[in-house]
Amino acid sequence: MLLTGRIPRHIGIIMDGNGRWAELRGLPRIEGHRQGVERSKEIIEISAELGLKVLSLYAFSIENWQRPSSEVTTLMKLLELYLKKEIEVLSKKDIVFKTMGDTQRLPEHIQGIIREAVDKTTANRGMVLNLALSYSGRNEILRAVKKILRADMKPEELTEDVFSSYLDTAGLLTPDLIIRTSGEMRISNFLLWQAAYAEFYFTDTLWPDFTKDEFLLTIQDYQQRERRFGAISVRVDAP
Repeated sequence: MLLTGRIPRHIGIIMDGNGRWAELRGLPRIEGHRQGVERSKEIIEISAELGLKVLSLYAFSIENWQRPSSEVTTLMKLLELYLKKEIEVLSKKDIVFKTMGDTQRLPEHIQGIIREAVDKTTANRGMVLNLALSYSGRNEILRAVKKILRADMKPEELTEDVFSSYLDTAGLLTPDLIIRTSGEMRISNFLLWQAAYAEFYFTDTLWPDFTKDEFLLTIQDYQQRERRFGAISVRVDAP
């Protein structure tokens, strides 16, 4: 059971460990990615039920383009299948679908599927599912800077709020909690600007094994923390 208190408004998840999950079982790495997709569906569903405003999932980083071409091709196929199959489910559940990242690097047909998914859910009013594809925090910041330079903005006009409006997450709440699975203790270029005051939770669990029960325990842990934001103590379960 969850403690009485606030549910994080925005959770970001670095879904790590698919390949290792498969290797530990003597399976092809792609089988780990398939299981990871199934786990994502479960976490998306429970997040919407809990009333999250935003769920950001780190699905494919810019660095992932350096993986063997066969693995990248298979990952793109899994992405295509997921979008085609799940967009109707997301739409029925009133979930808004968005992406962040340098998505122009994705295959053109996948870009088209993404546009269709975004258009189909844009009128929804439920949770925002924000999928990070071909994403890196540094790249996002550089792209924002280039947009600002093209806008010929005066230095005195640039504030934190204005800068944030040029990021991929413009209009979204900043993350309250960022979760990383697989035992790695780093954020791997994820939401570098947005995560300035986020709480972090690291678990040894590999992503395909990260059940909704552990997800709920993660939120319980978050609810016990104090968030100071550089000032006074503020419990997250405060009214």
